[in-house]
Amino acid sequence: MADRVCTICWAWFPATVTACPQCGAPLTAPESTMGGVPRPGTTPIPPAFPGGRQKGRRRTRWLRSTLVLAILAAVGLGLFPAPQLGLWGDPGCSLPGAICTRVLFIGNSYTSVNDLPATFADLAWSGGHRVATGALDSGGWTLAEHVADPATAATLSSEAWNTVVLQEQSEIPAAPVSRTTEMFPAATTLVGMIRGHRAQPMLYLTFAHRDGYPAAGLADYAGMQAAIDEGYLEIAEQLGTPVAPVGDAWRTVMAEPSAPTLWQADGSHPTAAGTYLAACVFYAAIFAESPVGLGDSDGLPAGEAHTLQAVAASTVFGDRAKWGLSG
Repeated sequence: MADRVCTICWAWFPATVTACPQCGAPLTAPESTMGGVPRPGTTPIPPAFPGGRQKGRRRTRWLRSTLVLAILAAVGLGLFPAPQLGLWGDPGCSLPGAICTRVLFIGNSYTSVNDLPATFADLAWSGGHRVATGALDSGGWTLAEHVADPATAATLSSEAWNTVVLQEQSEIPAAPVSRTTEMFPAATTLVGMIRGHRAQPMLYLTFAHRDGYPAAGLADYAGMQAAIDEGYLEIAEQLGTPVAPVGDAWRTVMAEPSAPTLWQADGSHPTAAGTYLAACVFYAAIFAESPVGLGDSDGLPAGEAHTLQAVAASTVFGDRAKWGLSG
């Protein structure tokens, strides 16, 4: 007859003993116990909870993984502050090895008012593009003045720019004599400089004045816009340079029944909505992607931002060959 065991004291006794001499509990035959019963001469081990060992292993692995991730995060934040990682906005091109687009804007107040470069960069980031921008945009400057300024050549050499935007003074492209004698020679020189740095030049086809350019015989907005288009498209064809058709998108918005206000009170400079429209056009022209649905609205009402995004997309993609963007 087999020995009996006390499952309270985990002590063994002869088969003839039916109750534990130490605690009085009934003794049990080994084959009726649950789990492994210690044999005589071994140290008793209480039964473990089902799955306890597996849970312990999983907990250990989780703690180890968490510790490793915490160490990596600490090192990463030490080397690259959170803004550079893009946790709090566009990190630009500051993260080593990241794919990034560098865009330089050369123009005047049509670029600087409302900070078009920053508006474009924010929009690009909302579309998943890292962007770094630069600007040479003194008020009222012409492209000829930028050619003569030593800062232009120095800035072109300062970065590996991907795209360099050229924006002429607002009236010169609309006047045939002025654009032939001033704009075209300056644009030709600048495009050569830009290509010499292996960057892509792009012309910023601007919007007309709200009340036209009467001094040049252009009595209203529509007439001035047509003349501006003619000037930019002529030099773009001569130089084989792509165009960002902001002025044409502007004209489409103005034809809408409930168009947002695009001009400031002076009838010349853009409102925040006008600058946002321009940024959407540049997004579509530079990245060949539609801005429709991008989350960044630059503080504009969502519906208004969506309208401007849609007009920019339809303008750029409606005739890419016309704007030299078919490649």
